[in-house]
Amino acid sequence: MYREETFASLASGLQPAFVYMHRLSSSVRVVLFLLAISTGPVALAADGKQVLLLHSFGTEMRPWSDYARGIREELNRQSPWPLTITDQSVISARYSNSKLEKPFVEYLAALFAEQTPDVIVSVGAPAAAFVQRNRGQLFLSTPIVLTTLESRRIQYSSLTRNDVVVPIQIDYKAVIANILKVLPDTRHIAVVNGTSPNEKFWSNLIHEEAARLSHHVEFIFWDSLSFDDISKEAARLPPHSAIIWEGMSVDAAGVVHDGNDAFKTLHAVANAPIFGYTEPLIGQGIVGGPFNAVYDTSRTAAAVVVRILGGETPSDIRVPPLPFSTPRFDWREIKRWGISESRLPLGSEIVFRDRTAWQQYRWQIAMISTVVLLQAVLICVLLFERRRRQVAEVQARQRSAELAHINRYSMAGELTTTIAHELNQPLGAILTNAEAAEVLIKSTSPDLDEVAEILADIRRDDQRANDVIGRLRSLLRREPLEFKRIDFNDVARDTLQFLAALAIARKADLANLIGLTPLPIRGDVVQLQQVILNLIVNAMDAMSDVSIADRRITISSARDGNAAEVSVSDLGPGIPKEKLKDVFEPFFTTKPHGMGMGLSIARTIVEAHGGRLFAENSAKGGVTFYVRIPLAE
Repeated sequence: MYREETFASLASGLQPAFVYMHRLSSSVRVVLFLLAISTGPVALAADGKQVLLLHSFGTEMRPWSDYARGIREELNRQSPWPLTITDQSVISARYSNSKLEKPFVEYLAALFAEQTPDVIVSVGAPAAAFVQRNRGQLFLSTPIVLTTLESRRIQYSSLTRNDVVVPIQIDYKAVIANILKVLPDTRHIAVVNGTSPNEKFWSNLIHEEAARLSHHVEFIFWDSLSFDDISKEAARLPPHSAIIWEGMSVDAAGVVHDGNDAFKTLHAVANAPIFGYTEPLIGQGIVGGPFNAVYDTSRTAAAVVVRILGGETPSDIRVPPLPFSTPRFDWREIKRWGISESRLPLGSEIVFRDRTAWQQYRWQIAMISTVVLLQAVLICVLLFERRRRQVAEVQARQRSAELAHINRYSMAGELTTTIAHELNQPLGAILTNAEAAEVLIKSTSPDLDEVAEILADIRRDDQRANDVIGRLRSLLRREPLEFKRIDFNDVARDTLQFLAALAIARKADLANLIGLTPLPIRGDVVQLQQVILNLIVNAMDAMSDVSIADRRITISSARDGNAAEVSVSDLGPGIPKEKLKDVFEPFFTTKPHGMGMGLSIARTIVEAHGGRLFAENSAKGGVTFYVRIPLAE
């Protein structure tokens, strides 16, 4: 448990309150103290320990408040016993009037009349001086740890066997040398210090160090000014100046300054960098340099207290003075005053440096970079696969075109007899007409009108033969797909005309139900002709065992929504229902000598046009194949 009671809580003022209490009669003062301790320390457990922290000026006066806080934390961490830590402040230390101490001594005596502290820890030189001056009136046998005071402030002659010192060293020579190292052009050094007895002691030491360097640097001491005047002077310092902050407890006007407000005010108006040697000011506005480390002192002091509570004799514990720690600098102040990092002492620590994006977001950047890298790898793999797929698709189309070309050659072989028959008719007619024309020309009086008619017949038969050869060449040519706007109806009609002779030879009836309304699509004429040709020839093959009267193949066309549809129906035996999906697979055939590639090639061609090829058994017998291609926009 903690109890924080300060003498300031018993009075509304500082010096006036002390003077007032000093004038009171002894009986009245006793009554006041008894009232004050009515809420005094709570009784400890049997194995508990009580520690009194005696502050030099106040519980919020820096840097002593930081040391006290550190000692408290270390005590609770190191102590194996429950501790009650009470804070009291020697507010009279701000003034040189020793009469003000008497009421505070009486207050402490009354406060701890029933339960004396197991250890008293004085924080700072004023508290140490107070406890040594008044030890006989307070707790003569209570161990005292004098900490956070410079070795030159120790009154060794007044130490008893119940006293132990945890001293620090303040090296003003090192403080000034640090300023001249980081700012070698410095010509003026102003010293900010208060007028309390403790502050006057250090002011004299700084004067001694300044005297040794007076031929290099001008020292300006502001201890005779009020803090308001000090702020004004700090705002108009000449170039190449620096400021040493020693402290400000009471200024020359008698104004008391608690906490860190005075330093903050000075930092806000000063036109020169500020230096100091107390660690708590690092990060508050001083540039930096060597300093007394709060943690080192607090840890050492707490360890000494624990040893005493454990039974060791205080005078047997010897602690050497704690020197300045490794120099530390505030990166923000370095940048503000344009100080080069190369001028800092070797091994200096720079704090409050703005971290780079990598330092602040290292894991996030690494994670994002990993994700981006993985995405890049994935994209490369996908692009590679896409390229492979495109190559494979091109090769597949080439193979498909080659297969289609072979299929057309195979189909042309089946149509050889029909083609020869189609050619023989016009060629025979041409020969007959030519012979007749020859006879007429040799006569004595040839009939020119009849010769003209014969020549017209020859030209017509020649065009007929040429059309047969053109259709055959078109069917057999090997060219890449050429998509263009065409009429699906015209494709179907041309295919019917091409197969008319084969239908006669196979004794099959081709029923033309192709519509008159155009069905515009984008496609390759030859490839689509091959699809329809395959379907019609397959229908003829399917009806080879059907009676001649029933060998009817119907070719029709229609518009189905946004698609053009051409269907080929026969009256053959149909396709078993379970095999309807298999007829388009490669090498599947119902013909005794078929290769099973025709319908597979036909489906590939239709799908390349973005369409669909499928089959359905008819209710009246036979099967109908549908070719559906999207209409052109």
